Amino acid sequence: MNAQRAQEIVSSTEMIDVMYNGDKVYIEHVDQGAGKATVHPLHDEEVKQSVAVSELMEE
Repeated sequence: MNAQRAQEIVSSTEMIDVMYNGDKVYIEHVDQGAGKATVHPLHDEEVKQSVAVSELMEE
């Protein structure tokens, strides 16, 4: 995925499935300049991490 698409997903009113390392994640924030996104697994909002948007996959 690219940073622009990740930002579109964040701004969307629909729930769009996104995968990171085999887990469904929620994108909280996108830093388009750095190509990074802050995500957390759908099953655990406490586990947040910054990942490269290129590692995110849209379902």
